[in-house]
Amino acid sequence: MEIPVIKVGIMAGQEILVTLEGRFLPEDRSLVVNGLCKFGKSESGIHLESNGKSWIFGDYIRLTPVNPETARFVIHEVTIGLNFHWERKENEVFKGSLEFIHDDEKIHAVNVLSIEDYLLSVISSEMSATSSIEFLKAHAVISRSWLLAQTQKNKSLQNENHKYTTTFRTENELIRWYDREDHHLFDVCADDHCQRYQGITRATTPLIEQSVQKTCGEVLIYNGLICDARFSKCCGGITELFENAWEPVNHPYLQRVVDNDSYPKELYRDLTLEREAADWIGDRPEVFCNSSDKNVLKQILNDYDQETNDFFRWKVVYTQKELSELVKSRTGLDFGDIIDLIPVKRGVSGRIIKLKIVGSLQTMIIGKELEIRKSLSETHLYSSAFIIEKQGEDDAPQFILHGAGWGHGVGLCQIGAAVMGDKGYTYDKILAHYFPGAELKMMY
Repeated sequence: MEIPVIKVGIMAGQEILVTLEGRFLPEDRSLVVNGLCKFGKSESGIHLESNGKSWIFGDYIRLTPVNPETARFVIHEVTIGLNFHWERKENEVFKGSLEFIHDDEKIHAVNVLSIEDYLLSVISSEMSATSSIEFLKAHAVISRSWLLAQTQKNKSLQNENHKYTTTFRTENELIRWYDREDHHLFDVCADDHCQRYQGITRATTPLIEQSVQKTCGEVLIYNGLICDARFSKCCGGITELFENAWEPVNHPYLQRVVDNDSYPKELYRDLTLEREAADWIGDRPEVFCNSSDKNVLKQILNDYDQETNDFFRWKVVYTQKELSELVKSRTGLDFGDIIDLIPVKRGVSGRIIKLKIVGSLQTMIIGKELEIRKSLSETHLYSSAFIIEKQGEDDAPQFILHGAGWGHGVGLCQIGAAVMGDKGYTYDKILAHYFPGAELKMMY
């Protein structure tokens, strides 16, 4: 099997500025393009302006470098960290080919490259290049596995007759998850919705190159299928089930895992129960991801991720007015004054899967975990593993959310895995910890 080539959606807009460093050719080799280029949406398709000249293409164009080893291209004003607290724009550098795809609303810039070149960037973008080699190797394997599993899933969905549905709404309930439905023009996007990919903007290191090269073609499999190997920043002490974050499919390798090598008896708690979840979230158990070691965290977190240092246990406070306005703006639903937040269903990690929002105008149950996090924050609440404390008057309470973890909590916990690497665990042991029952296999 040859090394697969993938398509990564970088950004979309009415106009996209690109600087081509080297000579690039369209598929018909009708012209040579380099330097500063402006690609725009027109009634006839894609409009290109470069070096005082202009061309009109149809709904698609691919530009391929004449010399792939030396050519690069810069896409200007790329948004990274979309809807997160550190959202910003950057000029980003890429290698490989560049596609533009025209749809009804805008044009999409897509990077086409080999999966191994893609992984070099993902590992550099997702965490610091100074992490331990075993942690980096583990992450290379799960990133490769996840990507190949997604491409297989895309093909399967395209062959099915029924539409892949992620939103289910009744008069009193809204259940929604966010996964593959957004990407039909490319394999994956470049932001945290998929895996953080920033081209070669984040300079790789010999250690990262070594971690990718030493695991080249290696994936996790279960019952002969490539694992949909998920990961999040910090599980908070116990990992969550796949079906509690996405579609109702049980993956035996994505189960409840206590983030500890000794599994002490006190960590065997049923966090689907409200009292147990409250005790757990109010505690700071001895688990891998409960780390304040700045040297370890610096290895894991890029500069903008280090802007957040309270990821293991955290607190958010809202007045009733703040919460009511926030929920209305984020959901588009007018609850009036928010009177109460009531957990209806929790997952095995204590994350709320269904939350009842009680307002003076209406009451509704929302889920799954990311829909809850989006509804209760201007960006994303760290996680849905939280308990609700109300203070003040009954008619105008203050809401205090006490939470645990950062992200959906499914699969590998990046903070915990990095701590394991620092403690001397090998990458196969790290993977066996977070993906019980899965096996390593060379695919190419």
